[in-house]
Amino acid sequence: MAVLAAAAASALALTGCTAHTSGTTADAKPAAQATATASPSVATVSPAQASVVGQKVTITGTDLQNVKTVAFGSANVRVLSASSDKVVAQAPAAANYQPATVGLKLISKTGKTIASKPNALEYTAAGGVAAQLEYALAHWQNYNTAEYGDLNPDGGDCANFVSQTLIARGWTMNDDWYNHEAGDDWSSAWGYVPAMDDYFAENADSLGLQELSFSQADRAKVALGDIAVFDWDGDGSPDHVEVVDRITKVNGQYKIELASHNDDYAYRDLDETITTQHPGATGHFWHLTR
Repeated sequence: MAVLAAAAASALALTGCTAHTSGTTADAKPAAQATATASPSVATVSPAQASVVGQKVTITGTDLQNVKTVAFGSANVRVLSASSDKVVAQAPAAANYQPATVGLKLISKTGKTIASKPNALEYTAAGGVAAQLEYALAHWQNYNTAEYGDLNPDGGDCANFVSQTLIARGWTMNDDWYNHEAGDDWSSAWGYVPAMDDYFAENADSLGLQELSFSQADRAKVALGDIAVFDWDGDGSPDHVEVVDRITKVNGQYKIELASHNDDYAYRDLDETITTQHPGATGHFWHLTR
């Protein structure tokens, strides 16, 4: 009996030990693993250099499918497309077409910034219309007299200014169109509006120019960097010339703004110019096809 009691006690002890150790590491179920989730982030911006007139860029990263808006510096634009690893957006023109480096922010539909990248995009004014507009907005008020003088004492500096922007665009002086010695020696085609307009008309093919009216239909063909010629009093003799530096569409109508000397403007509204400032004025564009 003593032997049986001892055996029973031993069995109970083993049972108790087994029950107790069923919660040890050896027998416990593994703890649930935390599920890793991606956070929105920006890896690359391509191209990393963009034209000051704006261009399409592609942003890569993770968890980007909810991006609705991209802020380039202080300018916000809607995305063109968004997926988990890529956002495509049209970078807007740089402020006043001046070269600069800006950061970007990716914004959700609720207006929350979900990812950002400092110094993400460098605006450059390399070549063509970008260089022309960068020059125009740098010198509409700060005259470049060191190179081209100031022709206001000779009747006005508007044509001199427009010609300078064309040089920045890539045009070259010739025997008919020139400004030498900082305005001491210049041709009428360079600095006198009626002669400039005649020069454009006579050499339109070689210069790559197309004449357009101020009508809404023709405004649809106008591009940044084009030239607008004005006849203030409708006598058939041009009085003024400016360069197109902003085109927007408002309620289905094209709004054209221009940079100019005398009067000095950064963004002069075409319609206000020919209705309020100079009622009844007429004119035309020279569209640069190259």
